[in-house]
Amino acid sequence: MKQNNVVVIGSGMAGFGAASRLNAEGIRPVVYDRNDYYGGHTASFRDASGFLFDLGPHISFTKDARIQNLLASHVDQQYEALQVKLDNYWQGLRLTHPVQLHLNGLPHELVVEIITDFVKVHEAPEKPVANYEEWLIASYGRRFAELFPLQYTRKYHLTTAANMSTEWLGPRMYRPSLQELLRGALAPWKPEVHYITHFRYPKRGGFLSYLRPFPQIADIRLQHEVVSIDPKARGVRFANGTAVGFDELVSSIALPALLPMIAGAPADVVEAARRLACSTCVLVNVGVDRADLSEGQITYIYDEDICFTRLSFPHMLSATNAPPGCGSIQAEVYFSDKYRPLDKTPEVLIDRVIADLRRCGTLRESDRILYRGANVVRYANVIFDLERTAALATVHGYLNDIGIHYCGRYGDWGYMWTDESFISGERAADSALSGRRPSLAS
Repeated sequence: MKQNNVVVIGSGMAGFGAASRLNAEGIRPVVYDRNDYYGGHTASFRDASGFLFDLGPHISFTKDARIQNLLASHVDQQYEALQVKLDNYWQGLRLTHPVQLHLNGLPHELVVEIITDFVKVHEAPEKPVANYEEWLIASYGRRFAELFPLQYTRKYHLTTAANMSTEWLGPRMYRPSLQELLRGALAPWKPEVHYITHFRYPKRGGFLSYLRPFPQIADIRLQHEVVSIDPKARGVRFANGTAVGFDELVSSIALPALLPMIAGAPADVVEAARRLACSTCVLVNVGVDRADLSEGQITYIYDEDICFTRLSFPHMLSATNAPPGCGSIQAEVYFSDKYRPLDKTPEVLIDRVIADLRRCGTLRESDRILYRGANVVRYANVIFDLERTAALATVHGYLNDIGIHYCGRYGDWGYMWTDESFISGERAADSALSGRRPSLAS
């Protein structure tokens, strides 16, 4: 492999993957990040009161033995190995996850309606589906789809299921057989069908601990926000006045932000990047004076009059994430520039979240709140709306032509988990090392 001057932009999990791959070739890369901390969306922060929160509910559930061993070595084998416990909140009920396999918690009449609908669609001739809504109805029947995944889609993906493709599904939505549906309707049971059964989490330091070797393998330059990239002159300029040259560039910058920075980028390509939709997440973090807040580590919230879409409980991942005897809650409230713009301040949302936590019974009136805070995550989840495929092909085709190696959730613009983001960074570094790019026309 040719050892080029490879510049890496972004110090999250994908940037870490790229740096690790370059380091394996004897290169200590320079990694630039706009923040005053490294880790990107993988960052973790501990408040003076002793509560630690990640930038989102990060856990490692990869089944890739290489990545498992690699991450474990980064924390000196000091990690928690936990069985996943997920539940759902729907109209005052606590339901086992996934709901389609645990209908026994619902009112009997509703269970009959769901099963009747399920049988009806599964006896009908199979036909092609054009969007996610059609897939949901064909998989579960209209009654179940309307009460659960169609509602959740509007809260989490911020658009309708009819406006979404099925490209992102993978193992995420389990399709039960009639036998499985009936068994879960009659009595509680514990099927091993969810794509997450067990996960790992560092004992200390939050999820960021998995990136502990980063400063040793790379020269990390913080507070370097990219303002322009010249693909012909092979140079990058930063907001602080620094300018650097490169032979190859690996970028995990979100595509809608990246394309306007590129000198000479065609208007249709910039417009295609603008059409790529994602969510913005306001993470509201709450520390409480008791630990028995939930039986599960994550709760999905379906009710549309409750502002948050999902709850996670960091103290249940590692006891070191909260002071002794205390518990922590992280609530996710979603917005989207394209579909539901953020029109509230984080401070307003903190109060609303705490009120809704009390409404759904997670918080008691007697609970003493020891910490409250919020983080705005500008790029949260990629929204697989019906514009994504064509727009992404245009953007990626242009980046391939000019030799910018994109990676990570927001470079690949996919629904990536931790291991996939790391591998994406490795893949981009491999491409950069081999110098796979055409000559640019003058």
